[in-house]
Amino acid sequence: MSSKTSCSLGNLELSSMTDLDTALKLLQNTLRREILERLVKEPHYPMQLADLIGISQQATMKHLKEMERGGLVESTRVPSEKGGPPRTIYSVEKSFSIRIDLAPDMFKCEQRKLPQGSPIRLSSQLPSDGRPLAEFIAGRRKMSVVEGLDVLHELSDSLERLDQQRDALISLHQHIRNKVSQGVSDEFDTYEERAVVQKILDTPREPVDFTTLIPPELLMHGSMDDLLDSIRDKLERDISKREGQFIGTQLNTDLRWYLMPSKRRLNSNED
Repeated sequence: MSSKTSCSLGNLELSSMTDLDTALKLLQNTLRREILERLVKEPHYPMQLADLIGISQQATMKHLKEMERGGLVESTRVPSEKGGPPRTIYSVEKSFSIRIDLAPDMFKCEQRKLPQGSPIRLSSQLPSDGRPLAEFIAGRRKMSVVEGLDVLHELSDSLERLDQQRDALISLHQHIRNKVSQGVSDEFDTYEERAVVQKILDTPREPVDFTTLIPPELLMHGSMDDLLDSIRDKLERDISKREGQFIGTQLNTDLRWYLMPSKRRLNSNED
């Protein structure tokens, strides 16, 4: 099974894992999420939020201050409508997305930056059914409620279809990783080997800094170089066995990323 959590706020760019950890810590609280649901619609005064949510103003201020320190909300001092001292109003002026995919053989938690720009600039990144919507609202400063309902209904349908397709792809990804993990357990004897291979599978087209994966003092069988040599030999033997070819190269060659399965190999397996 695959579970997905998506939190979208309504220009915070989380640039490091620390920021991501902060956002996750803040968003785990139900009351903070309820406050954010109000603030993304329009700015609120702390007293308004306290009355709407049903908690004390002191508790509301505590949550607002924590979220302001974490960059989720902003405060502004505005003149009082009744001639009194300025009051503080809170709003959300940031945007980002957090995605969590969790399943056996898969865990991914990442921050996604939402694209900026006008609807027309966004249209090139939209699926085909979203481009007419971008063209429809381009250049308009405001829309009536009725028009907005129609457009948002159509956009919600498109988002749901994309979510269903993404869920299916994640499920397929899980099936593949599960089958590969069984092979990893059979072919690689030590925990260190399996950990390195699983990390390669996490990012199959990107080099991995293996020195940060397993601290040298925790290696039970030789050095990291010995570990990578063992893994490389097993991968090469596996490819040679499947393709009926020998692989010749210098002994000091780094781990060869072109050994990962290519489209050609996948196609040849279908024949």
